[in-house]
Amino acid sequence: MRALFVSLLVVASLAVGGCGLRPLYASGGKGAVAQMLADVDVAPIEGHSGWLVRNALRDRLKASQDRDGAGRRLRLDVRLEDSITGFGVRSDDAVTRERRTLRARYQLVDAATGEVLLDATAAQDAGIDVVGSEYATIAAESTALERLASGVADQIVARLAVFADRGGGRTAEGQ
Repeated sequence: MRALFVSLLVVASLAVGGCGLRPLYASGGKGAVAQMLADVDVAPIEGHSGWLVRNALRDRLKASQDRDGAGRRLRLDVRLEDSITGFGVRSDDAVTRERRTLRARYQLVDAATGEVLLDATAAQDAGIDVVGSEYATIAAESTALERLASGVADQIVARLAVFADRGGGRTAEGQ
């Protein structure tokens, strides 16, 4: 019985190895994905939520070494839509639950030509309990926004990494 289990495990591991999955960052900081991500400048984003998303993106893209974006080949333009919707309503019309949604439409643009290389969206939402204390509700909304900004930034960077891995972001010279 044990020999059968071991042989099935070996066969399964061979099948998984041949499925075509490979790490995006296989070559570390010198790989195509890391090189392209380091070459992205994040344009300023309007509002407090924009400030949070931009900082999260810059942290993930390692753009903090060059704060002004000079010499970067690619620019990331992001437009955000931040909304709070009340949906748990009591009989006295008081809201007991809110949903905060942060949606981002982003474009990866070649800084030299203005050509849009990637146009996509990302979104996150969070539920918030509305309690008797207005301060506690505002604090919960603020905390939710911080989490949402981080999640949207993660989605954007993951999509950019996949784009880079598939050969996106290369110029005509083959950089």
